[in-house]
Amino acid sequence: MRLKPVVLAAALTLVLTPGGGLVAAERPSFTVERRVSGLEVRQYRPYVVAQTQVEGSMESAGNEGFRRLAGYIFGGNGAGQKIAMTAPVAMEPLPEETRVTPKGTGFLLQFMMPSGFTLASLPAPKDGRVTFAEVPGRRMAALAYRGNWSEARYREHLEKLNAALASEGLKAKGGPVWARYDPPFMPGFLRTNEILVELQTP
Repeated sequence: MRLKPVVLAAALTLVLTPGGGLVAAERPSFTVERRVSGLEVRQYRPYVVAQTQVEGSMESAGNEGFRRLAGYIFGGNGAGQKIAMTAPVAMEPLPEETRVTPKGTGFLLQFMMPSGFTLASLPAPKDGRVTFAEVPGRRMAALAYRGNWSEARYREHLEKLNAALASEGLKAKGGPVWARYDPPFMPGFLRTNEILVELQTP
């Protein structure tokens, strides 16, 4: 059964602020087209990100990338400006041709910037490894799951995502994006995570 679209324009989660408090965080805006085989098919609106490329394993790259981006929004920029934390922390494998070490592994980490910012209005990062980009509007399939951030659990749900895509005749465009919505102190069994892939145009 095809479901009516549901607009999720201001979905929120809780994140840790630079001062140590918890606040509701902005998320990317999207519309749900349908729900099938445990997936949501979504149409995302464009948004701006701060991002960094990191070589290394999934765990080490995730930790290092998070530190760089957190440093930027917590005041590590030319204006010394603190920028609100958003959700999720997005992480995706780098294409092999872009990696510094061809036989190594590497990842792109992204923080969405609050909706009031544009590429032109963001303060310049002090760390040259932090750059900006506009993520275009795109159609994505998302599989949500709860649990810890282990690579084994990620790969288990990536297999489920790929199986669901195949069963629905949906074709991925590019690699998977791992989205983590909760702060590290959240108990593992309560954490909300998603794996998303961009979909080819039907």
